[in-house]
Amino acid sequence: MATNRTPLSDNPSRAFIWLAYLAAFAGVCGHASSEFVVKLTALQGAEVTVWRFAIGGAALVLVSLARSSTRDLITPLRQDFWPIVGLSIGGMAFGQFLFHLALDYASVVQVATLVTTMPIFVVFVARVVEGNPITAPKIVSGIGAFLGTLFLLTDGVLDKLEGGASSLPGILLAIGCAFIGAFYLVLVRPWIRKYGAIRMTTYTFALGAMAIWPVVGFLWGIWVDPTTLFDRPDGQAAAILTLGIWNTCIGFILWLWGLGHVPDPARGNYLFFLKPVIAALLAYFILGSEITVPQVLAVLAITGFVLGEIFYDEIRELVIRRRPLPPDP
Repeated sequence: MATNRTPLSDNPSRAFIWLAYLAAFAGVCGHASSEFVVKLTALQGAEVTVWRFAIGGAALVLVSLARSSTRDLITPLRQDFWPIVGLSIGGMAFGQFLFHLALDYASVVQVATLVTTMPIFVVFVARVVEGNPITAPKIVSGIGAFLGTLFLLTDGVLDKLEGGASSLPGILLAIGCAFIGAFYLVLVRPWIRKYGAIRMTTYTFALGAMAIWPVVGFLWGIWVDPTTLFDRPDGQAAAILTLGIWNTCIGFILWLWGLGHVPDPARGNYLFFLKPVIAALLAYFILGSEITVPQVLAVLAITGFVLGEIFYDEIRELVIRRRPLPPDP
């Protein structure tokens, strides 16, 4: 057998590429089902945040320690303590905290759809923070994000007019989650390049757990005791473990690994926009949630305009080709 064979990662086969896309899609399913699993825990958003960060953070620490390339979690903290802690707690942890609170007021579909706008907002945040140009295709997806948000705000107003509990607080919290997450994704880039995505994700949830636990204890009066996990009803304990291990640890790792090995990471990222569709199906068929017309329109607006961004060049070329030529002078 030849010893100078090209590594699979340098010359990936079609099967390996499909495996990478499948891993990225499985990661999206982990993201998309998180709203659904949060509802299954039947806990307040503040309490479920502590459980998710504690279990997910512990699982990610174990994964990092099991890999030689990510085992050293101390040196990065010694070298860049404040940036890592600031991004972990003030960025993703705070955003996830708003995400879980949003589910106390809004439906699974509403929250999932608004959180899906995060990659679109990244484009506009990158313009402000890094000065990156906003191209025409990105403007197309930005229009979709605006329309989707508008439809869901309308849905929240209709809830109130029909005598139900207003979902507007949850919608606003979800928008806040998307904005904070967008800033995090832009600001964390240099540290991911320096220390790797798995270590930075581990810091996010492990350090986030240390910060969120006392905040929830003092402000909500809920002091989460991890030793009571298995004293809870079986269904609730299973949902909490699923949220921490599958939705947080495994889901993030599959997503990051898949995006790191697909030949076109930009197109791989577009899988994220399937999140509201998956969340809507789970909510409708398993939770029995009602899907309203504005919610459907919001999902169609965001996913449809993202498709317009993906095929912008092809659509533009087709329009130009079909445009009638000016008459000869």
